[in-house]
Amino acid sequence: MAVGTRFTRSESTERYEVFHTDCPAREMVDHVTSRWGIWVLISLQTNDLRFFELRESIRGISEKMLSQTLRGLVEDGLIWRKVEPTTPPQVTYGLTEFGRDVGEPLADLFGRITSRLSADLLS
Repeated sequence: MAVGTRFTRSESTERYEVFHTDCPAREMVDHVTSRWGIWVLISLQTNDLRFFELRESIRGISEKMLSQTLRGLVEDGLIWRKVEPTTPPQVTYGLTEFGRDVGEPLADLFGRITSRLSADLLS
């Protein structure tokens, strides 16, 4: 356990206090819910994608922001990164099992929002 980490006991299991600034889960939540983290997780729901494919699928993201976002999500274990030893290197990203679990509700939320907007446009 990291020094300063706060957690409580709840029915004999440890639970992180996500509202405390020292909570290790807080950084992961920040990565997932960042402006671009959500879009990366949703983009990878259906296919593994190479860097340029991700950049093209997420309109408005710079290469720098995409790189930073991917780095954080890889470190958190939400996505995996595979580098093909070619010139130039081909880098592919995909969701880990954990990333798929986290991304499903986000994709569902996005689907609900777009369905609602579509229904509003038709009425």
